[in-house]
Amino acid sequence: MAEQTPPDLTVRDAAESDAAACAAIYRPFVLDTAVSFELEPPTEAEMAERIREASAKHAWLVAEIDGGVAGYAYARPFAAREAYRWSCETSIYLAPARRRSGVGRALYEALLTRLAERGFRVAVAKMTLPNPASEGLHAKLGFRPVGVHPRIGFKNGAWHDIAIAQKELAPTDGADQPAEPR
Repeated sequence: MAEQTPPDLTVRDAAESDAAACAAIYRPFVLDTAVSFELEPPTEAEMAERIREASAKHAWLVAEIDGGVAGYAYARPFAAREAYRWSCETSIYLAPARRRSGVGRALYEALLTRLAERGFRVAVAKMTLPNPASEGLHAKLGFRPVGVHPRIGFKNGAWHDIAIAQKELAPTDGADQPAEPR
């Protein structure tokens, strides 16, 4: 069955006031799965700081339905070295009731558009394996697999592989240095 985006969906910039809702969505991923390699869920204050940091240079968006946050997606630096500044790492988390509903696709499409508008050239996603839902979403959005870090993280009593996928947001050919991301 094809996903239908809920008609009452709004995708908007996150605000610090969304920190509690984002933390609540993320908490089960930290505590109950290996999807996140964090071991302790961030507090509301920590989540607010993450929203501030991501929003300053990249983006943090929330999907809102009926006045409540149904999910969020954000980008952060891919790596610290200066030559990576046109690349970013993306993440998305949805409330359980909103998975496979079209919310994730709408949210991620908005994020990728925003990143391209800001001058980023490549988006990178990392997914704990197995994760068919995330792999499928990324494939639908044009991410292509570029590698796997085998047995790189240990959580919940087991070693886990991380798949890496990337999407070109704008052409990267040519020797001319692109404009700085903004």
